Amino acid sequence: MSRIGKLPIEIPAGVDVKVSDDNVVEVKGNLGTLSQQIDKDLLVKVEDGQIIVERPSDSKEHRSIHGLYRTLINNMIEGVTKGYQKELEIIGTGYRAAKTGKTLNLTLGFSHPLDLEDPEGIEVEVPSANSIIVKGIDKQQVGQYAAKIRSYRQPEPYKGKGIRYKDEYVARKVGKTGK
Repeated sequence: MSRIGKLPIEIPAGVDVKVSDDNVVEVKGNLGTLSQQIDKDLLVKVEDGQIIVERPSDSKEHRSIHGLYRTLINNMIEGVTKGYQKELEIIGTGYRAAKTGKTLNLTLGFSHPLDLEDPEGIEVEVPSANSIIVKGIDKQQVGQYAAKIRSYRQPEPYKGKGIRYKDEYVARKVGKTGK
C-alpha cells in the first residue's frame, strides 16, 4: 500500500466535495471552487466526512498514481480553505517591482521594464519595491507563476543579484582576484 495514498482526507467544515461518474472531483470552499480529473482506474469515495482513494490492484501503474491523486485532492481542499502563497525577494541595485491594477511592473536591468498581467485566479501583491507575494487557491498555478517571475532574473552566484524565493539559499562563488 502507498503510505500516502491509503491515508484518508478529512473534509473540513464549510467544504463541499462532489465526485461525478467520470471521476471528476469538485471541491467548493469559502475561497473558490477547484476541480480535478482523477484517473478512471482509481475509486474515490466520500463517506463520514472523509475522502478515501482506493486502487483496484497492486500493479506498478496503479501504485504509482495512488499517492499522487490523493495528494492532488488534499491540495485542492487546502487551497479552497487556506489558499497558497509564494514570497519572492528582489535583490540588486535598481531592481524593483511595482503594481498598477492587475499588472506587475518589473525593472530588472533590461533596456525595458517588464509588464506581466496577472493570470486568472492568481493575485499578486507588492508590499515593498523589493518583495512580491503571489497568492491563489491552486497550488500548481501559484508555483508556476512564481517560477515564471523568478525566471526573468534568476539569482546569480557571484553577487547574489536577481529574484529568489523568500528563504532560498543561493550558493555563492568567489570571484576573480587581481595579481
